[in-house]
Amino acid sequence: MSPRSGPPLGFAEAFDLPLSVDLRTAARAFGVCPATAYKLIRLGTFPCPVLRVGGRYRIPTAYLLRSLGIEERPLYAVDLEAGAAHAARFDTTDPHETEDPA
Repeated sequence: MSPRSGPPLGFAEAFDLPLSVDLRTAARAFGVCPATAYKLIRLGTFPCPVLRVGGRYRIPTAYLLRSLGIEERPLYAVDLEAGAAHAARFDTTDPHETEDPA
């Protein structure tokens, strides 16, 4: 049995993954060594769908996260502030125009 390819992924690392990951990264996310991951693929029991691209395996991150029980990506305060600042640049309406004068 070969050693794991590093400590298991934390939430912050998982949310920063690209659209698809290599098999070593997926194995690390599940806490198994790459040799076990290859064996699970051969047996058809890997915990999520696996794509064969050329001679390599790729795992779509959405399936990986779903298999880990992570259904939604977290929203960070920094993201909210950036979105609000972006929206404010395009907001041309005067807030007093929409109030009812009564």
